[in-house]
Amino acid sequence: MERNPLTLVRGCRSRSSGRFPMQSQSQKRDVETASDLNGRLGLSFSNLSLLTRALTHRSYTNENSAGEDNERLEFLGDAVLDFVVGEWAYHHYPEMPEGHLTKIRSYLVRNERLAEFARKLDLGSALRLGRGETSSGGHARESLLGSAFEAVIGAIYLDSDLDKVKKFLIPLFESVEDRMLDEVEDPKSELQETSQALKLGTPSYRVVSKDGPDHARIYEVEVLIAGEVKGRGTGTSISLAERSAARSALVHFKNLKI
Repeated sequence: MERNPLTLVRGCRSRSSGRFPMQSQSQKRDVETASDLNGRLGLSFSNLSLLTRALTHRSYTNENSAGEDNERLEFLGDAVLDFVVGEWAYHHYPEMPEGHLTKIRSYLVRNERLAEFARKLDLGSALRLGRGETSSGGHARESLLGSAFEAVIGAIYLDSDLDKVKKFLIPLFESVEDRMLDEVEDPKSELQETSQALKLGTPSYRVVSKDGPDHARIYEVEVLIAGEVKGRGTGTSISLAERSAARSALVHFKNLKI
């Protein structure tokens, strides 16, 4: 059974015994092994050397003559990520125009977002860095975290296939979906401005149905203006369904050429 890496991370952090061993007397940082990370995130690597390489910064290989660093995997992961984001956005938002889809891709692939995903998964604890990078806080540095995240994507792709990459990435996309949409578009605010400009009052929303199990609930929402239904929408949360309904109402007004 596939396991959500975000759920696994939260579960590990909730254990009172902690994940990491006590620091040694020399107070060296404990680095999580690729094997432990693989188990913690439920990645099921068959070739752990790929995951180890994805976590290895060039500063570590320079100091230890320890094989290949993660830069080639980062290159591959960048290309795979770009495709998965594009395909997910295209299918997830079937009515969204190309310009907004482009903004979604930009939001999800920028380095600050990749570093945020890496922090959610606590990849920093498993990075293999040289002494200088370690002492200067490299395990928490945004640029290193984003690069390592892309390298892990590349490693998953080589070890398995594109479907496995999607199962790894899509829960992360969904975890920032509301914030992402706030940046990309705000149809509810636009609809309110349109309605008030036409002296029709403030739109209101109501949930008309909800279907599916708790973990895969689909909501249907109507938006009413001056007591009349002007749009309907569905989504995996009430917030997303309201956005969809507002978008539908905006199309209605544009079709009337008001």
